[in-house]
Amino acid sequence: MSRPGNTSHITDSTKKAEPAEGVGSTGPHKGAGTGAQHATGHVTEVRSDRGQPRPSGLEIARMPSAAERTRTLVHSTCSSVLLITGLDGARPEQLMPRLRNVGPHGDLFLLFPADSPAVRAATHAHDDELSAVLALTDVAPVSVPHRIRGRAWITGWLTRVPGLAPPGSMTLRLEVDEAYVDDLWGAMSVAPEAFAAAEPDPLASHETELLQHLHASHGEQVRSLCGLVEQGPDGMKSVTPLALDRFGLRVRFQDHAGHCFDARFEFPEPVTDLTGLRRAMRRLFEAAEG
Repeated sequence: MSRPGNTSHITDSTKKAEPAEGVGSTGPHKGAGTGAQHATGHVTEVRSDRGQPRPSGLEIARMPSAAERTRTLVHSTCSSVLLITGLDGARPEQLMPRLRNVGPHGDLFLLFPADSPAVRAATHAHDDELSAVLALTDVAPVSVPHRIRGRAWITGWLTRVPGLAPPGSMTLRLEVDEAYVDDLWGAMSVAPEAFAAAEPDPLASHETELLQHLHASHGEQVRSLCGLVEQGPDGMKSVTPLALDRFGLRVRFQDHAGHCFDARFEFPEPVTDLTGLRRAMRRLFEAAEG
């Protein structure tokens, strides 16, 4: 079991990486209690094409799978647009589904106004061979550098499903062929079988509210996490909670020179509900303050 405050640390790529105590390691855990784990190991970050910090070796042991991350985005409040082959001239807002759901076999069910361009395209398609892509964009609910946390694309074949939607609306089914996610954890393809079998993160429906609450009401406690990554709080321009899942909390640090890095604070064990999360967060802040 990981100890509270166990940290996977990603340093800014402009700085030289040196071994540091109190930073996540690929080696065995040491000690016990409520303080931060002491281990050695310090890696330089990898950045995406958009400049987003990403893990480099330390965060792969306890993390949601690519399929779980994609399912989480579908079930979250992130924005989405349905891109349909051969459909030109439609405005992006006309292609945004009102609702998104995943069926028991992994198909996506998307709710649109009955007169939307997407519904018209599906109505006039022949032989159920209308290809489409659901593009999802995940933006951090608090202001941070590189605010887009991730994107996902789910491709497949689009058909109408009459009888499921209320009057004035129509449900479209996207039979998933493949998916691809590019986010804080990295970029990876997802097979339709894996997508169908995956479950969204249990904190997904609460993440936006929880991160905003941490940022607005617990800023000093979040800032105290500087001690667990051996960074002085005075040297940081901002310390912002960036992402939350059942395995831990990711925080983005930015210094006064504009350099930023992420640190991942693992929970002792995966949390499944808000009660477990409150317990895990309390232990994390106690570790930072002690």
